[in-house]
Amino acid sequence: MKIEIDGRPVWVNYHHLYCFYMIALRGNLSRASEFLNIGQSALSIQMKQFEENLGFPLFVREHRKITPNERGKIMLSYAKEIFRLGGEMIEAVHDRKSEARTHLKVGALDSIPKHLTVKLVEDVIRARNCLVSVIEGSPDDLLRELTEYKVDLILANAIPLCEPGRIYTRRIARLPLVVVGARRFVPLKNQFPASLNQQSFVIPTGDSRVRHEFENFCKAHDISVEVMAETQDVMVQKLLALREVGMTVMPEFAVREYLQEKTLHKIGELTDVYEELFLIAASRKIQNPGAAWLMKEFRLD
Repeated sequence: MKIEIDGRPVWVNYHHLYCFYMIALRGNLSRASEFLNIGQSALSIQMKQFEENLGFPLFVREHRKITPNERGKIMLSYAKEIFRLGGEMIEAVHDRKSEARTHLKVGALDSIPKHLTVKLVEDVIRARNCLVSVIEGSPDDLLRELTEYKVDLILANAIPLCEPGRIYTRRIARLPLVVVGARRFVPLKNQFPASLNQQSFVIPTGDSRVRHEFENFCKAHDISVEVMAETQDVMVQKLLALREVGMTVMPEFAVREYLQEKTLHKIGELTDVYEELFLIAASRKIQNPGAAWLMKEFRLD
């Protein structure tokens, strides 16, 4: 296939692309040549031709080990999708349903309510019958994995800084923040929010938007609280609140089950203070079908 990049013709040979794909997966020429039933020297020549046609190298070569470089990693992510779709195409023209399910990799921050992650997984499995892997990590790590096509989608509560055009986002919720606590804090409903003054709290760490919003709310209402613990993990927040270490602040959606069971109680809602939740995807030619469906259709109840 011939395409033009900056006015220069570039030939993409799909046989060469498949050879590249197998070398990258197997880690060296010897194992790839055995699988492809091609002589090692012939395979090496084909890779050299492929790289010359593209205009850049695809591998880092160290002794007998060969690994994709940065451009090679991007090429590999596309190759995986191309040959997966090729398999589906053959199944379709033979009027057979493919047994292999699409694999969707979702990155989720610890600060995202687990209820939300569970709902997202349930909805996409029902809609697309795909295999879902949930990967947790820091915002920076997940963004890097997204832009390197190692994850398909990120579930986040803030839009990360990134070069223009590399990602696109969709806000899926704008949730009011509430203060919740164990039974002993229920009397603080009276005269809320002034009643929060000098009370103990478990709150998110300093890099959290929720922490920032809560501190601004306290400052605006001349409230000073005693921070007993801080954590990135929203589940740890809830467990510490259940053990009466202090009250905590989060979207009501995240503690709905506890409020229904009356193991935690809503003390009050923070006026005009919200947490926003987003789906974030990388800009790419071939989108994972499950990720594409979520970016278009996923809704909170």
